[in-house]
Amino acid sequence: MIWTALAIVYVVWGSTYLAIRIAVESMPPLAMAGVRFLIAGGVLVAWRMAVLRDARPRITLGHWRSAAIVGAALMLGGNGGVALAEKSVPSGITALIVATVPLWIALVDRVWFRRALPVRRFAGLVIGFGAVAALVWRPDASGLDITGAALAVAAAMTWAVGSVYARGAKLPDDASTAIGMEMLAGGVLLVAAAALSGEFADPAILHPTAASLWAFAYLVVFGALVGFSAYLWLLRVAPIARVSTYAYVNPVVAVMLGSLILREPIGTHTVAAGAAILASVALIAWEPKAPSLV
Repeated sequence: MIWTALAIVYVVWGSTYLAIRIAVESMPPLAMAGVRFLIAGGVLVAWRMAVLRDARPRITLGHWRSAAIVGAALMLGGNGGVALAEKSVPSGITALIVATVPLWIALVDRVWFRRALPVRRFAGLVIGFGAVAALVWRPDASGLDITGAALAVAAAMTWAVGSVYARGAKLPDDASTAIGMEMLAGGVLLVAAAALSGEFADPAILHPTAASLWAFAYLVVFGALVGFSAYLWLLRVAPIARVSTYAYVNPVVAVMLGSLILREPIGTHTVAAGAAILASVALIAWEPKAPSLV
């Protein structure tokens, strides 16, 4: 089941960058993301309550507090940041920047938990962050939108913090109930952020294109209910180093789909920077095994 969930995260999440890019073409990013998670979270919690019936988990205020923290980091900061970034940054490039999540996780582990940082991982951090800098600040005049790129970097940072916190967060024992609560909490925060930023006052919110609506539906069903559920379940049952390997595959899928469907350019600079980012992730995630004595 772990490898099945990983395969879902690998492929489905790689495609969500394309779907987000299409959705935000005519839908406000924060409101789109917020409604997406409110629907997905509501469906998931309602389904679990109906299935469990008398065995429903006891949900406490502390559980909701933990769910709100995870929702703020993963949904508001992580997914909301990606949606905002893709208003001005190509979907494939955004995926490459977000691929640095394992680097941020290693950094959080070092700063937060004082865990040792071997030379190999330190080299991975230097290479990865250097590659992101090269991806954003290009030597020619074709550099990315700085604000959008900064939002993508911030999304990767908050995603890493949320992933580390979620490992030990006090949540209901039923994983699906906990995931639904996190989505609901994150959806509420995203909608609140959308309201504060004036997105609901924009008349364009009432006139999304058919392409954006289809992309939104895909994000609700596959990106949230299927992909997000698989990811948050993996955080609870699998080593985080293994879970973070999705960062190898997602950007490759995203870059290929962005190029094929949206005609996003893939230049030598992008390929080189992307390869360096993936190499840095490999240095961070790789765990050498001790030699066997038999």
